[in-house]
Amino acid sequence: MKSKFIDELPVLVKNQVISEETASRIRAYYNSQESDSPNKLFTVFGVLGSLLVGLGIILILAHNWDDFSQTLKTVLAFLPLVIGQILAGYTILKRKGTTWNEATGTFLFFAVGSSIALVSQIYNIPGDLSVYVLTWIVLCMPLIYLLKSNAVVMLHIVFSTFYACSMGYGFNPPTEAPWWFIVLLAFVMPHYIMMLNDRPESHMVSIFNWLLPLSVVITLGAFLERHGELGYLMYVILFGLFYNIGKLPIFDAQKLRRNGYLVLGSVGTVVMLLIMSFNGVWDFEWTSELFSSRAFFMTLILFGMSLAVLMYLNSRQLLQWINPFHYVFILFTLLFFSGMSFGLAATIFVNILVLMLGLITIKTGADKFHFGILNYGLLIITALIVCRFFDTDMSYVIRGLLFVSVGIGFFLTNYVMLKRKKSAVKTNA
Repeated sequence: MKSKFIDELPVLVKNQVISEETASRIRAYYNSQESDSPNKLFTVFGVLGSLLVGLGIILILAHNWDDFSQTLKTVLAFLPLVIGQILAGYTILKRKGTTWNEATGTFLFFAVGSSIALVSQIYNIPGDLSVYVLTWIVLCMPLIYLLKSNAVVMLHIVFSTFYACSMGYGFNPPTEAPWWFIVLLAFVMPHYIMMLNDRPESHMVSIFNWLLPLSVVITLGAFLERHGELGYLMYVILFGLFYNIGKLPIFDAQKLRRNGYLVLGSVGTVVMLLIMSFNGVWDFEWTSELFSSRAFFMTLILFGMSLAVLMYLNSRQLLQWINPFHYVFILFTLLFFSGMSFGLAATIFVNILVLMLGLITIKTGADKFHFGILNYGLLIITALIVCRFFDTDMSYVIRGLLFVSVGIGFFLTNYVMLKRKKSAVKTNA
């Protein structure tokens, strides 16, 4: 796109659209941008090359491993770690740039893990998988800020998620919650915030905008113990938190595909409410142990964080009270504890709430002439209708007619909005 624009500069100068001086400044600007920006493709191949080299070394050693003495095995176990540290020191001292930082950080990250595993195997040191992964992550944490490697940050988040899952989603009931996951995630936040401030529109920030909330969504269930019913409430509050974070100016100004918080918050809220729209889900047991469990403690923390973000949006006049996605977590929290005694009433209220979310989403899409938002609202209502097919005694004829009606509604709504959009374009022209 840039090259095409630069090729058009002589034509623009010839037709006196811009001056020769302006054309020269435009060329100088794009040339400086190209020289300053790292070769992203070369960086990707550097990271992949580091992975392949590391895997190749492991395969070669594994083939002849039984023939080596214990001393040689120990030397070989530490050799990748020493090589990785030498490369990291050379990269930092010589300031080799982004490609070296990413490739070296990736190689050293896996070298640390392989050295720990090999030494444990050589000397028959017993250990737990979650402890091994946690030790591996902690030892590699300084690389995030020493090398400023985004690849290491992604590996840190992925392996932190794996640690939490291995500890909380085992076959046996977990005795401890993966509290270290919160510390590990908090450690990368300064790096993430710095990237948000410096390069909010970069592709790497977009990846982190999805990777971080997905990691939290995956691991939140690991903090549940015996009171699994609180998981419904925890996830609704979490998705409410994500939605409001996505409405902060720094995220709301970005395109929707870059705003993982907003998308996950909205879709997650709808999915959880659809699950809770079934009457049988509300068969909870009210016990005093519920309020002393760690799940209840996590629920309080999430609710406090969600309320704080909501109040911040309100103080900045960014809160749209007509949009229930902002405060649905408050309504559901009140409904959750009352629904333990009045399950049928809670079910009816949740169905009304989902219907309201769908209708308001449709209105928002129509007001903004946004077909994606409009069809998302129609999809919410369609999903609600489909859910009611499973717990109501309707004949197949009525169900078929409802599906036909929904299909016609999809078509007519999109057709009417398309006509309105064309009419608005003609009026503005």
